[in-house]
Amino acid sequence: MKFPARVLIPLVAALLLAGGVLGYAWWQLSTTQERLQERVRTRAEQEDAGVRSGTGAAVREDPVDAGDIVLIHLRQGDLLALQGDWAGAEKQYQESVDAGGGIPALRKLAQAQMQRREIVQVKDTIRELRRLGARSEDLLLLDVIVALRTGEIVQAQQALTAAQDSPQKNYGSALLAIIQGRHDAAKQELAAVINGWDPALRSYGRTLQSAYDEYALFPESREIHLTTLLARALAQVQECELALPLLAGVVKQEDDYRDAWTVQGYCELTSERAPEALSSFEKAYAIDPEKPEIQYFLGRTYMVLKQWQNASTFLQYALKNGFEPRKELHRRLADAAQQADDLPLALDQYRALVAEPDADLAAFEKTVSLAIATDKKEDAYQFAQSAVKKWPDSGKAHELVGWSALETGRNDEAKTELEKALKLDPRLEKARELLQKL
Repeated sequence: MKFPARVLIPLVAALLLAGGVLGYAWWQLSTTQERLQERVRTRAEQEDAGVRSGTGAAVREDPVDAGDIVLIHLRQGDLLALQGDWAGAEKQYQESVDAGGGIPALRKLAQAQMQRREIVQVKDTIRELRRLGARSEDLLLLDVIVALRTGEIVQAQQALTAAQDSPQKNYGSALLAIIQGRHDAAKQELAAVINGWDPALRSYGRTLQSAYDEYALFPESREIHLTTLLARALAQVQECELALPLLAGVVKQEDDYRDAWTVQGYCELTSERAPEALSSFEKAYAIDPEKPEIQYFLGRTYMVLKQWQNASTFLQYALKNGFEPRKELHRRLADAAQQADDLPLALDQYRALVAEPDADLAAFEKTVSLAIATDKKEDAYQFAQSAVKKWPDSGKAHELVGWSALETGRNDEAKTELEKALKLDPRLEKARELLQKL
């Protein structure tokens, strides 16, 4: 079953956070993360200096430092969540909670736990939020979403009926109406959400409303098209558990509905159901084997299943067929290729990544390492030179120059660069080890 391209393109692209949005969000979070880590690293070096000088003045509990640690774990969790790594995100959010992140960190933790279907743990987190005095309307929405995900529809309805008016109540009511097929009621509740005071819910409300708006462009379309659009929108707002039953009904009616299979596979993949995701994506691939988004998701699914060669193959198909965002694909393919022991292919991906204007130091470090491992040592030296020009005050960048200089027989330069690296960052153990070889 197929629809015009103007419908099909947004259907899958939306699941990729529209490519550019993902890239921009990744850049913002990565940049913030690097700044926070640099602040903490600088503070740690100052503390070490205090200890070495015998003053001990820097060794103390500093609230600003504690706040930085909380934010580092939150931002790292957000980065992992953007990649769909909810297990990693949950771990980072838990560390943020343990570092004193309070209500904001607990809310993030609850989100990750729900994505992983850890209902018992979610309920524990909600209890802790309640104990710490979280807003009643936020607790209401969490309780309602848990009830909807566990099939306790009556309980969700009772909680919503008893609650005072708020955007959270409207949003929970909209979700309930969507899964019950009460579309007029859903649109009414979404209008209230969009005009409400909660910015995050306003964004989510617009995403869900866009499914109705898109469907209205094609009044002759069957209702299963609306159901698929709503399922996609639910996936975008991280409500895949509510989307999956809708999609099951769609593919039961139309077994050749490519995009329904794709959205279903996406939801299964992000909710840690990799074998089921593989089956769904294979159905979509059988219908349209040239679609790069399907190839990409098949590659990602094979990565989760640790079938690295298959993952590499499908990600290469996606690259050849013009998948966007390209940087995301290069990162995934590099990981799969390295796991499959195809280091030249992995190096090719990192060559592309470091050519981007917003490439980070970690990408250069990986590129230098792979170039040395594949005996492209002169290339490694040139990559390291590019890194140190971009980050002249980074100990790690100078370490890369020292390492690659040593590998290419530039021993005097290697010694100078490694000593400078340690002067800038005394914690660089690799630089210290390399110096011992000279």
